[in-house]
Amino acid sequence: MPADSPLILLTGATGYIGGRLLAELESKGHRLRCLARRPAYLRARVAPSTEVVQGDIFDPASLRAAMAGVDTAFYLVHSMSSGAAFAENDRRAAGNFSAVARESGVRRIVYLGGLGHGEKLSSHLASRQEVGRILRESGVPAIEFRAGIIIGSGSLSFEMIRALVEKLPVMIAPRWVRTPTQPIAIEDVIAYLAASIDVEIPGTVIFEIGGADRVSYFDLLMEYARQRGLKRLIIPLPLLTPWLSSLWLGLVTPLYARVGRELIEGLRNETVVRDSRALDVFPLRPRRMRQAIERALHYEDREIAFTRWSDAVSSLGERHGWGGARFGSRIVDSRAVHVPVPPEAAFAPIKRIGGKTGWYYANWLWRLRGLIDIIAGGAGMRRGRRDPEKLLPGDTVDWWRTEAVEPNRLLRLAAEMKLPGRAWLQFELTPENSGTSIRQTAIFDPFGLAGLLYWYGLYPAHRLVFVGMLRGIAKAATDSARRKA
Repeated sequence: MPADSPLILLTGATGYIGGRLLAELESKGHRLRCLARRPAYLRARVAPSTEVVQGDIFDPASLRAAMAGVDTAFYLVHSMSSGAAFAENDRRAAGNFSAVARESGVRRIVYLGGLGHGEKLSSHLASRQEVGRILRESGVPAIEFRAGIIIGSGSLSFEMIRALVEKLPVMIAPRWVRTPTQPIAIEDVIAYLAASIDVEIPGTVIFEIGGADRVSYFDLLMEYARQRGLKRLIIPLPLLTPWLSSLWLGLVTPLYARVGRELIEGLRNETVVRDSRALDVFPLRPRRMRQAIERALHYEDREIAFTRWSDAVSSLGERHGWGGARFGSRIVDSRAVHVPVPPEAAFAPIKRIGGKTGWYYANWLWRLRGLIDIIAGGAGMRRGRRDPEKLLPGDTVDWWRTEAVEPNRLLRLAAEMKLPGRAWLQFELTPENSGTSIRQTAIFDPFGLAGLLYWYGLYPAHRLVFVGMLRGIAKAATDSARRKA
């Protein structure tokens, strides 16, 4: 890209919105600089052309260095997870950012805030809109986008909806399930943000953005359930207060216990678009609710194919809780072993798995599970393998289907047994310390409560089998290498 092209500063690049905007701006060839408190965490995720600088929005000196020569500055940070003082922290951070942007001659600030209407906004929404006001009053022309629920795998609101629907066949729902909202797909939010760089707008403006449908939270819950093939009953209980709702949410979805009350309080406010100027200014037509949910679930399926689960699990420090780590709706149970042989020798027993070779541990348990599957109307262990030595995508391996094969690097099998969910078994090989690391990962996408009961009820047996299988594979690879030596 030309060295004299406008420089864009992106804050929050390690977050949900910022990370997706980073990829979009890089794909369009923009000249980027990212502000990060820990640059080492971000550098491996950016293109070589993207600059990463150390800085903190609470440190004006570091902001001055980061904003030198910047044309457009994106403000995509907030302090909601910092506890009771989040509003004061956000106020101070926005003040620092505004002042330094003005001093540095920044042409435009772009901010994504919260959509909300009503006589009394929740403290969270009020803080988001106060940040927008501080940025707009900075003296730097600013575009403030206000969005309500953002639908995308990983977004806070969508993950809350997912957790409720997946875990509760019957929901006791408070008044907020009938609150009007206008959910917007994450792709449409990113499109608006990216378009804000070049759009010709004088001065400062607020754009309210939302999807094509005005619905309620009840509609969102039921549409998610429909697309997941789950039957759910929602029973309204008007006396359930925001405080009680937050406690209930914290019990059902522990991930949100810390921010549950602020989140629930915000649900009482209508989040619909009342000012449609964004549709006049930007050549964008946001998706409908059904399409947004479909895309969120579809891209989760793509993550099964493209995500390196070894990276995801290692980022947790291998300390995930009993039963595996949660990624979206999926449960991931992963382990690794090192073998003192090259990748081709380590892959040899993996590519022969199943059929007459067996599964390297407790084959009688595999046969018993196969018999149960046959009784349930499934394929069981009858199909075996097409070839004892070679595997191609699409080949059957007992009750599995080969989904991906990369010789000496990867094997992924998709389960075709009768299950209350979907399952994958994956092996990844990485050269390491004069040998090879074999990572075995079991991935389960449970269908509702039955799927969760299945996974956690059988987890001790699954763990026993998977641990034994990985050890058996490692032993087979090592023994074979010794015989050849």
